[in-house]
Amino acid sequence: MTTHSSRNTNYDTIIIGGGTAGVVAAIQAGRAGAKALLVEKSGMLGGTVTAGGVNYPGLFFAWKKQVVAGIGWELVQRCLQETGQRVPEPVHDFEKTHGSYHIPVDRFIFAALCDEAVEAAGVEMLFHTMIAGLAPGAGGGWEVTLCTKTGLTTRTASVIIDATGDANATALAGFPLSIPDENQPATLCCHAGGYDTSALDIDAINRAFDAEVRAGRLHYTDASWNTKGPDVGRWLIKAGENATHTHHINARDSEGKTQLEIEARKGLLRFYRFLRRQPKLEKLCIVHMAPECGVRETATIQGKRTVTVDDYVSGRVWDDAVCYSFYMIDLHVSSGNGIEGRGLAEGVVPTIPRGAMLPAGSRNFIVAGRCISSDRLANSALRVQASCMAIGQAAGALAALAVQHQIDPEEVAIDELHHLLRRHQAITPKL
Repeated sequence: MTTHSSRNTNYDTIIIGGGTAGVVAAIQAGRAGAKALLVEKSGMLGGTVTAGGVNYPGLFFAWKKQVVAGIGWELVQRCLQETGQRVPEPVHDFEKTHGSYHIPVDRFIFAALCDEAVEAAGVEMLFHTMIAGLAPGAGGGWEVTLCTKTGLTTRTASVIIDATGDANATALAGFPLSIPDENQPATLCCHAGGYDTSALDIDAINRAFDAEVRAGRLHYTDASWNTKGPDVGRWLIKAGENATHTHHINARDSEGKTQLEIEARKGLLRFYRFLRRQPKLEKLCIVHMAPECGVRETATIQGKRTVTVDDYVSGRVWDDAVCYSFYMIDLHVSSGNGIEGRGLAEGVVPTIPRGAMLPAGSRNFIVAGRCISSDRLANSALRVQASCMAIGQAAGALAALAVQHQIDPEEVAIDELHHLLRRHQAITPKL
């Protein structure tokens, strides 16, 4: 077993965060020969796919071709095969419009397959552990203080990968962040049951809901993303899946995350109590609630390069591009219908540069996932799961090569990085 780190204290790379980016980064680093430790604050890998309840990762396909593959896609394929589902093909299954093409996966099986793949890659795992400090170490590496269930412990690493999603490790290392004045609302995912949608009088329920909102006992966004009026039908049809918004809380730190979790559950509870009072909803139940509220935005790093919305929507191919990303501009907001979005022009597939993964002024430090250096509109698109998986794989490969050659990740030859990524089935941009 490689799940405990009782003897090892020195690593080639330590990956902080086992979500969609971190788990793929760890697998790639391990498969490339790096001695790696994956640190996860919860008891489960997979991040938003598992703990966040958004178990339909995307987007892997664009314009009837696959643009993201590699280890993330491998995990999705394995999950589909394990559960007896057909693996989709882009030519036959992908529609011309790209606004919503996601692949549902079983949360439990996906989490277990992540464990299996990380362990098979020879990577050590440490769950229920958070980063407590980062300091420069010998030889340009890092000394990492971790807070475990039994106290503080120290490890060293040549290269750090910050896959926290919130740039927590980057901040502890002293590198600058960009924190928005207003961040995208969050969503607590759940799944409801115990009712028949076709038997409901949605108009009557909406009228009753509207009255409760006007009386100050409910919020419109307890039931939908819409801030202007009642839309209970959307929640009932979706059975609570990715259906609500919790506003004006930045969950970058423990205080903010605590406030968010409490407010999100308050919203679900008051809406549940309302629904149970409605005709033919007396037996409504919450079958499943995600362990964590899904967070869309908290902070981004100030990187050596920054992806702007113009870079993204133009499909700019950076000279240090490491992977593709594909999703519409998808900024969730606390006004109007709750979202500001626009699709990409047909044929456009954006790329992600290595420089956006490297904090300004850093050495031997890589960031993977939604907090890479990008403006708000670009980030609203590249933050999605498949893109984070691709960025994570690039981070793991970059760390392994940097350690192998004893150079900084910025100095790794892009051609060599692409070669390693392609060996592990990733799709790399043509420069």
